[in-house]
Amino acid sequence: MTDYYPPWGFYYKVEFGISQDKNDVRFQTVSGLSVEYDMEEFKEGGENRFTHKLPVRTKYGDMVLKRGMLTDSSVINWFLSAFRDRDFKPTDLSVILMNEKGTPLRTWKVANAIPKKWSVSDLNANENAIVVETMELTYRYFTIQ
Repeated sequence: MTDYYPPWGFYYKVEFGISQDKNDVRFQTVSGLSVEYDMEEFKEGGENRFTHKLPVRTKYGDMVLKRGMLTDSSVINWFLSAFRDRDFKPTDLSVILMNEKGTPLRTWKVANAIPKKWSVSDLNANENAIVVETMELTYRYFTIQ
Protein backbone atom coordinates (compact mmCIF):
# COMPACT_ATOMS: atom_id res chain seq x y z
CA MET A 1 0.00 0.00 0.00
CA THR A 2 1.34 3.39 -0.97
CA ASP A 3 1.58 6.21 1.54
CA TYR A 4 -0.74 9.11 0.82
CA TYR A 5 0.43 12.69 1.17
CA PRO A 6 -2.01 15.61 0.89
CA PRO A 7 -1.35 17.90 -2.08
CA TRP A 8 0.51 21.18 -1.74
CA GLY A 9 -1.67 24.28 -1.95
CA PHE A 10 0.67 26.50 -3.94
CA TYR A 11 0.50 25.06 -7.47
CA TYR A 12 -2.79 26.09 -9.05
CA LYS A 13 -4.32 28.26 -11.72
CA VAL A 14 -7.61 30.08 -12.23
CA GLU A 15 -9.10 29.90 -15.72
CA PHE A 16 -11.77 32.45 -16.60
CA GLY A 17 -14.26 31.79 -19.39
CA ILE A 18 -13.75 35.37 -20.60
CA SER A 19 -9.95 35.26 -21.00
CA GLN A 20 -7.40 33.22 -22.91
CA ASP A 21 -4.46 35.31 -21.61
CA LYS A 22 -1.85 33.15 -19.84
CA ASN A 23 -1.26 35.93 -17.28
CA ASP A 24 -4.91 35.90 -16.22
CA VAL A 25 -4.55 32.42 -14.67
CA ARG A 26 -1.87 33.42 -12.13
CA PHE A 27 -2.94 34.48 -8.66
CA GLN A 28 -1.08 34.88 -5.40
CA THR A 29 -4.02 33.68 -3.29
CA VAL A 30 -7.47 32.21 -3.88
CA SER A 31 -9.99 32.01 -1.06
CA GLY A 32 -13.73 31.62 -0.63
CA LEU A 33 -14.37 28.14 -1.99
CA SER A 34 -16.83 27.32 0.75
CA VAL A 35 -20.38 26.07 1.06
CA GLU A 36 -22.69 25.76 4.04
CA TYR A 37 -26.35 25.22 4.80
CA ASP A 38 -28.74 27.85 6.08
CA MET A 39 -30.54 26.13 8.95
CA GLU A 40 -34.08 26.69 10.14
CA GLU A 41 -34.91 25.96 13.77
CA PHE A 42 -38.18 24.43 14.94
CA LYS A 43 -39.25 24.20 18.55
CA GLU A 44 -41.28 21.20 19.56
CA GLY A 45 -43.98 21.74 22.18
CA GLY A 46 -43.10 20.07 25.45
CA GLU A 47 -39.48 19.40 24.38
CA ASN A 48 -37.21 21.91 26.14
CA ARG A 49 -33.85 20.14 25.82
CA PHE A 50 -33.19 21.08 22.16
CA THR A 51 -34.60 22.59 19.00
CA HIS A 52 -34.82 20.76 15.69
CA LYS A 53 -32.47 22.19 13.06
CA LEU A 54 -33.29 21.46 9.44
CA PRO A 55 -31.27 22.39 6.36
CA VAL A 56 -33.02 24.91 4.10
CA ARG A 57 -30.63 25.90 1.27
CA THR A 58 -26.96 26.04 0.50
CA LYS A 59 -24.99 29.25 0.72
CA TYR A 60 -21.70 29.82 -1.09
CA GLY A 61 -19.04 32.25 0.13
CA ASP A 62 -17.60 35.06 -1.97
CA MET A 63 -14.37 34.26 -3.81
CA VAL A 64 -11.36 36.52 -3.25
CA LEU A 65 -8.43 36.51 -5.69
CA LYS A 66 -5.16 38.40 -5.17
CA ARG A 67 -2.29 38.96 -7.57
CA GLY A 68 0.37 41.43 -8.60
CA MET A 69 -1.35 44.14 -10.62
CA LEU A 70 -1.52 43.63 -14.39
CA THR A 71 -1.74 46.67 -16.65
CA ASP A 72 -3.39 44.71 -19.47
CA SER A 73 -5.91 42.06 -18.46
CA SER A 74 -9.20 40.77 -19.84
CA VAL A 75 -10.33 39.95 -16.30
CA ILE A 76 -9.72 43.53 -15.11
CA ASN A 77 -11.50 44.89 -18.18
CA TRP A 78 -14.45 42.63 -17.25
CA PHE A 79 -14.37 44.04 -13.69
CA LEU A 80 -14.13 47.65 -14.86
CA SER A 81 -16.96 47.15 -17.35
CA ALA A 82 -19.17 46.00 -14.49
CA PHE A 83 -18.24 48.89 -12.20
CA ARG A 84 -18.00 51.67 -14.78
CA ASP A 85 -20.84 50.72 -17.14
CA ARG A 86 -22.94 48.46 -14.88
CA ASP A 87 -22.47 45.80 -17.57
CA PHE A 88 -22.61 42.59 -15.53
CA LYS A 89 -21.79 39.57 -17.70
CA PRO A 90 -21.60 36.39 -15.61
CA THR A 91 -18.79 34.00 -16.47
CA ASP A 92 -17.78 30.55 -15.38
CA LEU A 93 -14.29 29.91 -14.05
CA SER A 94 -12.21 26.99 -12.88
CA VAL A 95 -9.79 26.78 -9.99
CA ILE A 96 -7.40 23.95 -10.81
CA LEU A 97 -5.08 22.43 -8.19
CA MET A 98 -2.11 20.65 -9.81
CA ASN A 99 0.60 18.23 -8.76
CA GLU A 100 4.33 18.78 -9.22
CA LYS A 101 4.11 17.61 -12.85
CA GLY A 102 1.34 20.08 -13.72
CA THR A 103 -1.35 17.40 -13.86
CA PRO A 104 -4.73 18.53 -12.44
CA LEU A 105 -5.56 16.90 -9.10
CA ARG A 106 -8.85 18.64 -8.38
CA THR A 107 -10.92 21.21 -10.25
CA TRP A 108 -13.54 23.51 -8.77
CA LYS A 109 -15.95 24.66 -11.50
CA VAL A 110 -17.48 27.97 -10.40
CA ALA A 111 -20.76 28.94 -12.06
CA ASN A 112 -22.02 32.42 -12.95
CA ALA A 113 -19.41 34.55 -11.24
CA ILE A 114 -19.83 38.33 -11.29
CA PRO A 115 -17.60 41.11 -9.93
CA LYS A 116 -18.38 42.34 -6.43
CA LYS A 117 -15.33 44.37 -5.38
CA TRP A 118 -11.97 45.42 -6.79
CA SER A 119 -9.20 47.12 -4.83
CA VAL A 120 -5.53 47.99 -5.19
CA SER A 121 -3.02 47.87 -2.36
CA ASP A 122 -1.76 51.10 -0.83
CA LEU A 123 0.88 53.03 -2.73
CA ASN A 124 3.66 53.96 -0.31
CA ALA A 125 6.96 55.62 -1.24
CA ASN A 126 8.52 54.33 2.01
CA GLU A 127 8.07 50.66 1.08
CA ASN A 128 9.55 48.51 -1.63
CA ALA A 129 6.50 46.33 -2.39
CA ILE A 130 4.65 45.28 -5.50
CA VAL A 131 1.16 46.60 -6.16
CA VAL A 132 -1.41 43.89 -5.40
CA GLU A 133 -4.92 43.94 -6.80
CA THR A 134 -7.71 42.16 -4.95
CA MET A 135 -10.76 40.93 -6.83
CA GLU A 136 -13.87 39.75 -5.04
CA LEU A 137 -16.48 37.73 -6.90
CA THR A 138 -19.88 36.41 -6.00
CA TYR A 139 -21.12 33.25 -7.69
CA ARG A 140 -24.08 30.86 -7.69
CA TYR A 141 -22.38 27.58 -6.84
CA PHE A 142 -19.39 25.37 -7.58
CA THR A 143 -18.94 21.70 -8.43
CA ILE A 144 -15.88 19.58 -7.74
CA GLN A 145 -14.34 17.34 -10.39
